[in-house]
Amino acid sequence: MAKILIIGAGSMGTAFSFPCSDKNHSVVIIGTHLENSFIDQINSKKIHPSLECDVPINVKFLKSEKLAEEINKKVDLIVIAVSSKGIDWVSAELSKVIRNKIPILILTKGLAINNNKYEVLVHKMRRLLKKNGIKETNISAAGGPCLAKGLANRVHTSVVFANSDIKIANQIAQLVSTDYYHVFTSDDVVGVEVCAAIKNIFAMMLGASEGLCISNASKQIREKNYLNTAAALLKQSIHEMIIFTEKEKGEKETVIGLAGVGDLYVSDKGGRNSKMGQYLGQGITFKEAKKTKMPNDIVEGADLALEIGSKVKSDFDIKTLPLMVSIINTICDEKPLKIEWNYFK
Repeated sequence: MAKILIIGAGSMGTAFSFPCSDKNHSVVIIGTHLENSFIDQINSKKIHPSLECDVPINVKFLKSEKLAEEINKKVDLIVIAVSSKGIDWVSAELSKVIRNKIPILILTKGLAINNNKYEVLVHKMRRLLKKNGIKETNISAAGGPCLAKGLANRVHTSVVFANSDIKIANQIAQLVSTDYYHVFTSDDVVGVEVCAAIKNIFAMMLGASEGLCISNASKQIREKNYLNTAAALLKQSIHEMIIFTEKEKGEKETVIGLAGVGDLYVSDKGGRNSKMGQYLGQGITFKEAKKTKMPNDIVEGADLALEIGSKVKSDFDIKTLPLMVSIINTICDEKPLKIEWNYFK
């Protein structure tokens, strides 16, 4: 039995505790500094508000002030399940309390800019920890199609863990794999993390397919006849994901695997990015859609577009990445979504 410490009490962090708990590990979830009332709510009702299900009875939920106390106990794996914006906070907090080289697994999906270069979250966290005096780290990344509610309901779920040392990825996979949580491994850390991030941008585009399928048509016609358009957008999305990933020295095989195509599929069918795309496809601007339709939702693809948009447009032109640049223009410049079909490859 291992001791697993999950930082972040949101949907994904809590959902990840299910396979860990089912493997009879000792599991503690530490909330962020913004989740104190949330932790109280879970502990009083034993139900996770977002997942809408009972939490495992043997999983402890503690507030952020207990982090040092829990780290000082023997911890076999630290799991990071905060938002991409929370990586800075969690790196700073861990820097205060980590003393040993404890394996870390990042569930968070995102991409940053550092020194005018794209930076995957494994590298960002390693850099921040090193800056704060933690020189030796062992950080892996998780990718692939995994909706939190599905995992919390123990449906068959396949994901990929990545570490440049494949032995470490295999060790973590063995630790948490169950008969429903199937973990594959990869040494393509950059490819897995890049795909996990940029697929959210393309999921918005796929979500927009109904609105983009034909102009001046009734809603009924759009609802019944958008699949041709969706298929064309899917093919182009994969093409552009390969271009972007290979430029960052990731592997094409990763794009066409769980971390790329697999994650894009589930994000299109059941994610917030696809939902935002539906509104963009209807001609609603991003700010209007966010304010009136999704005020309380985190739209990861939009956050990523704002984070890396200017660099993407300096690195690629619209002829090379017509979908990605179009979404970036829509999100960053408040422009109506427009597709340059003639640039498709």
